[in-house]
Amino acid sequence: MVTHFMLLKALPPPTKNFHQLLHSPTPSPSLLPTTHHKKSSLSSTTPFRINSSTSKFGNFLDLKPEYQPESLDIDLHWCNPFDQSRFDVIIVGAGPAGIRLAEQVSLYGIKVCCVDPHPLSMWPNNYGTWVDEFENLGLDDCFDKTWPMACVYLDEGRNKCLDRPYGRVSRKKLKQKLIEGCVSNGVRFYKAKVLKIEHKEFESRVLCDDGVELKGSLIVDASGFASTFIEFDHHRVKKRNHGFQIAHGILAEVYDHPFDLDKMVLMDWRDSHLGNEPYMRANNSKFPTFLYAMPFDSNLIFLEETSLVSRPVLSYMEVKRRMVARLRHLGIRVERIVEDEKCLIPMGGSLPRIPQNVMAIGGTSGVVHPSTGYMVARTMALAPSVAFAIAECFGSTRMIRGKQLYHQVWNSLWPTESRVNREYYIFGMETLLKLDLNGTRRFFDTFFDLNPYYWKGFLSSRLTFMELTWLYISLFRHASNPSKFDIITKCPIPLAKMMGNMALESIV
Repeated sequence: MVTHFMLLKALPPPTKNFHQLLHSPTPSPSLLPTTHHKKSSLSSTTPFRINSSTSKFGNFLDLKPEYQPESLDIDLHWCNPFDQSRFDVIIVGAGPAGIRLAEQVSLYGIKVCCVDPHPLSMWPNNYGTWVDEFENLGLDDCFDKTWPMACVYLDEGRNKCLDRPYGRVSRKKLKQKLIEGCVSNGVRFYKAKVLKIEHKEFESRVLCDDGVELKGSLIVDASGFASTFIEFDHHRVKKRNHGFQIAHGILAEVYDHPFDLDKMVLMDWRDSHLGNEPYMRANNSKFPTFLYAMPFDSNLIFLEETSLVSRPVLSYMEVKRRMVARLRHLGIRVERIVEDEKCLIPMGGSLPRIPQNVMAIGGTSGVVHPSTGYMVARTMALAPSVAFAIAECFGSTRMIRGKQLYHQVWNSLWPTESRVNREYYIFGMETLLKLDLNGTRRFFDTFFDLNPYYWKGFLSSRLTFMELTWLYISLFRHASNPSKFDIITKCPIPLAKMMGNMALESIV
């Protein structure tokens, strides 16, 4: 589900090195003014051609996205590498996590440098989030579009309307707001790719691809899932054992679509579109995918076919074939693709080794929700706490550095309670991995019938340990008999692992 999604331009086979799988996306525009234009005005600015071999509701995969990348027009404070200045904090990466942390840390007067090959380029990822999450952070002016409700289609006869507004994040508005905060606070930027990080007792060096060396007391890795700078504790966890969320999405101009304009579609688990595809339907029954949809108007819509979580990762071509079949069944004729995205998110797995010399935030720090793939709102919320911990160390009369600094900063991101609670979310992921399509439908039927406080809190990673315990008890108590049978027969091993990991986290 898309806050979420980390995109790929070309998806290599899952047998290749994990870091080769990630992040090479096709960028997308801010919706405005596109969202409010009719087909004629869109076509007048960017003509399109429909492949003559495409049937009325046929394969849209041959259509090429028309959007070209853009950059923000903001004057940054550039770092002069020849003045031999030393920074308190060097942040590697200018994605949402890196820029948010730079903005928050610099509020305390701390010297911050952000290193990225293209610091002003527009973020390629699409983000969706619950409106209340951004409202609580003062970021509610950073949406392209909001919907008053979300809906979940379980099957042809059952659906649920969720009374919780949802929004598509404007990458341009969010990045501009955070970058302007960085500029106001004196953050320096350096345009380069970081190749290596070296450490001494109280100082670290960042080595860039242009030969420049930058020095700082704390290095923060915010460069995303593909980073190699963060170490994981392989003594406690032999392998990271991720689940994977994979999706194909398009922002498309269509002739028409059947969705209500005042509701976004969080999940559509219906499979009637596979009625004439027996092999595909049987495979979908074992490894289900759903449609995620954001209707902007009657002719512009974001559509994404998604595998919520799988291990090993579901074939990307299989996801696209299912999407073609679904849109054909829904009568959605794609006239033009504004942008497309190929998405792969590693979910769950082990946390980074805590503490270590390089701090992490964002994708490589373990903050992705293991059951849903949501991350951006949580990262925005965690950055102020991490920034405060950094400021406490640098503002101390003792000027805390080295191992004590790393310990305090890492534990501000992952205090013991959060590490224990994460095991509950991983158990949710492991449960979903065991369920087929019917089991998944039954699970979400019960989940969204819970008290909204609990399902909202679960999706937003804000429940306490006792609240998570009560949620799982309630889920089991209210589940149908087939769902209870699924849990009893399929989940004892994940449950035992969860309990063991909780015990380990509690005594570390």
